[in-house]
Amino acid sequence: ELALKSLGSEGLFLFSSLDTNNDLYLSPEEFKPIAEKLTGVAPVSEFEEEETPDPSGETLSIVAKFQPLVMETMTKSKDGFLGISHVALSGLRNWTAPATPMSVMLARQFKAFLPPKNKLDLGDPWWIIPSELNIFTGYLSNNRFYPPPPKGKEILIHKLLSMFHPRPFVKTRFAPQGAVACIQAVSTFYYTIAFRIHAEFQLNEPPDFPFWFSPGQFTGHIVLSKDSSHVREFKLFVPNNRSLNVDMEWLYGASESSNMEVDIGYLPQMELESTGPSVPSVIHDENGNVIDSRDPSGEPIQFVFEEITWQQEIPWEEAARKLEVAMYPFKKVSYLPFTQAFERAKAEKKLVHSILLWGALDDHKPLSASLSMPGSGRTLRETVLESSPILTLLNESFISSWSLVKELEELQTNRENEFYSKLADLHLEKYNFPVEMIICLPNGTVVHHINANYFLDITSMKPEDVESSIFSFSTNFEDPSTATYLQFLKEGLQRAKPYLQT
Repeated sequence: ELALKSLGSEGLFLFSSLDTNNDLYLSPEEFKPIAEKLTGVAPVSEFEEEETPDPSGETLSIVAKFQPLVMETMTKSKDGFLGISHVALSGLRNWTAPATPMSVMLARQFKAFLPPKNKLDLGDPWWIIPSELNIFTGYLSNNRFYPPPPKGKEILIHKLLSMFHPRPFVKTRFAPQGAVACIQAVSTFYYTIAFRIHAEFQLNEPPDFPFWFSPGQFTGHIVLSKDSSHVREFKLFVPNNRSLNVDMEWLYGASESSNMEVDIGYLPQMELESTGPSVPSVIHDENGNVIDSRDPSGEPIQFVFEEITWQQEIPWEEAARKLEVAMYPFKKVSYLPFTQAFERAKAEKKLVHSILLWGALDDHKPLSASLSMPGSGRTLRETVLESSPILTLLNESFISSWSLVKELEELQTNRENEFYSKLADLHLEKYNFPVEMIICLPNGTVVHHINANYFLDITSMKPEDVESSIFSFSTNFEDPSTATYLQFLKEGLQRAKPYLQT
C-alpha cells in the first residue's frame, strides 16, 4: 500500500516489472535494464568476457531479413481495431525492419550448437536451452519489459535474436521453453545440426504496457566443424507455411491481473542467414607472416573450401519431427494435414480424430485467447494428449489431425474441390470457441464431438456430479481427464460401428 501511495499504480507497475523477486527492493542486477536505457551503455556479460576472441579465429557474416506482420491478418483488424488504443499497438506498427541488418560473429561462438558426447546418433535430440516450465509450474509473468541477462548458451541465441529486435526473451513465458537440436548429418570433420527455438519479444517499453510478440517457432540448421572453428552455413527462420504463425498479447492495465487483449497474425518473413562460410579474420602466409586480405589488384582474396562428403544423414523432415516430439510428447502420434488425414483414414478404414482450434496446437504458446479459460490447446497437449493410454488408442484406431479455424474457413469456400469444402463445412458446423475435439468418419460425418472448455469443466467435477449419460468415469486411471478423454474416443468408436459395418 505504501509503494502504491508513493509511486501510483503505473509507477508501481513499472517497479514490479523490474522487481523480479518481489522483495520491494531493486538490486543492481534488477535495475540494470533502466541503467542501460538511460546511459545507452550495455556492459559486456561475464560469459562474453571469458570468451577472449582468437585473433586468428574465423568470422561469420549474418544478414537479417524481416517483413513486418501483415496487420490485416489480425482478427481485430476485421472491425478496424475498434476500441484498441493506437499506443497499445505502437511497438508492433513501428517494427518494420530488423534492428541489426548485418552482424559479424566469431565462428567459435557457435560451439553452443555442438552436441554433447552422449548425443552423437543422428536424430537423437538434446536441449541447448532446457525447458523449465510444465503444466504444474504454470507460466512466467506477463508484467515484464526487459529480458533477464542471458547465461551460458542462451547468450548466442539472445545475440542472434537481437538482430531482429532489441528485447528478445530466450525463455518464453509458457511451456515448452528453450531450444532443442539434433544431428542431421555427419562427416569426418563436420556436423549438420537441425534446431528449434521457442522465444518471444517484448515490443513496448514504459510508460506503455507490455506487448508480447510470440512467433510459433524458430527453426533452422547449421553446418559447422566438430571443433567449431569453421561454420560452413547457418540459417534460422520462422516458418511461414501456415496462414497464422504469430501470437500476440498486450496488457491494458498496471497489474498482472489487468485485462489482456490477444490476437494472432501472419508474419511473412523473419530469418537470419550466413552470407557464406566463415573466413579467417587474419591471413598468414606459409612462413606465418600476416598478409593483406586483398590481392595486389585490390580485390579480396577468394577462399576455396573443400566439398563436404557426408557419411550419414537423415532428411530434414525426419530431423524436424524428432525436434517436434522432443518439445511436444503428444506428437508421438502423427497429426496430418486436414485433407490428408481423411485420405489416410479412408485407405486404412479408420476414424479421424480431429482438433479444431482458433490458434495452433503445436506452436510454443497456442491459443492465447483461452489463457484465462480452462479449455486451451496448451492444457490439452500437456495433459491428456501426452498420456500413454491416449497415445496408444490414437495410434491403434484413429488418424489424427489438427486445423486452424481460419484454414477450414478458406477450404470451405474453395469450390474447386467440393469434397474438401464439405469436410470443412461439417467440421465448422460443430465448432465452438476456443477448441473443439471431433471424431468423424472418413467421409466427414461427425459421430462425436466435445468442446475443450466443457471437457475440462466436467473432468474437474466429482464423478457423482457428472450426468452418467454424458461420460462414465473409469477407475482404471487416477487422472480423470485421461479417463474421460479415453471414454470420449471409445464412445466415438462405438457410435461409428454401424457406419463402418455397412
